[in-house]
Amino acid sequence: MGFRTAKEIGAIPRNGSKPHVVPCDSTRFRQYRITRAPASAWEQRKLGELADIVGGGTPDTNNADYWDGDIDWYSPAELGDQIYADGSVRRITEAGFSNCSARMLPAGQTILFTSRAGIGNTAILRHAACTNQGFQSLVIGMHADVYFVYSMSNRIKKWAEEKASGSTFLEISGKQLASMPISMPSLIEQQAIGSFFSRLDSLITLHQRKQFDCFIRVWRGRA
Repeated sequence: MGFRTAKEIGAIPRNGSKPHVVPCDSTRFRQYRITRAPASAWEQRKLGELADIVGGGTPDTNNADYWDGDIDWYSPAELGDQIYADGSVRRITEAGFSNCSARMLPAGQTILFTSRAGIGNTAILRHAACTNQGFQSLVIGMHADVYFVYSMSNRIKKWAEEKASGSTFLEISGKQLASMPISMPSLIEQQAIGSFFSRLDSLITLHQRKQFDCFIRVWRGRA
């Protein structure tokens, strides 16, 4: 059985109870346990109150002056199971950026969110970048924790898929996404939960990498 990441688990239990992360001591590393917190500690908000929902754009593909520059420019096909987006396949120039509807997305504050051709693939942006029109990315504001919101990716994805529409392919608009209701604890508790899931994901990634390295060693031994 494989490990489940924070994105797959979700920050909020399905039974409706509110998770509360409490730090506890450990000789190896700081661990956390999740207990039930009072429902009054959580507040019903709209996703659009927590984040700016930002679409993208594409420069003229027939203009060579707009392409092969220094600005990362993502397309939905580039997002898979990775937690972080570190660099795009294609890049555009300053001229290309200035002549399309794409907006620059800030590093560390942005969760890329695909809005079509596979709704709900996500990644946290590590370097400032822009996207094509297949995204409605979440630029998280000062009253929310990026990793906490990211850990709810599957819930946001499910909601978006239910609300999506379109004759050619399903798509969710930024306005629709902004209207999603979401329960939020205080910022301090968000940060504690986000830190817990970030550590969990790091441990899972490390374990999977060790398993892969072990597999390669065994495979090479058979060759």
